[in-house]
Amino acid sequence: MRSDWILDVLADLKTFALSADLPVLAEQLDDTAIVALAEIAALEERTQAQAHEQDNRTGIHSGELGAS
Repeated sequence: MRSDWILDVLADLKTFALSADLPVLAEQLDDTAIVALAEIAALEERTQAQAHEQDNRTGIHSGELGAS
């Protein structure tokens, strides 16, 4: 996952928020991390679907070796 770095940044920000006694901000950063995970997953899904669509157009069927 090439977008993992953003999750690390959000975790670092949450750690800082908690150490600075900013619990509401820390909670918001948890929510933001959930949104980031969902968007990253959706992006990966779209990327895989596009690759599969391209494979179908070119006649390449990855992952289907030996299937009958």
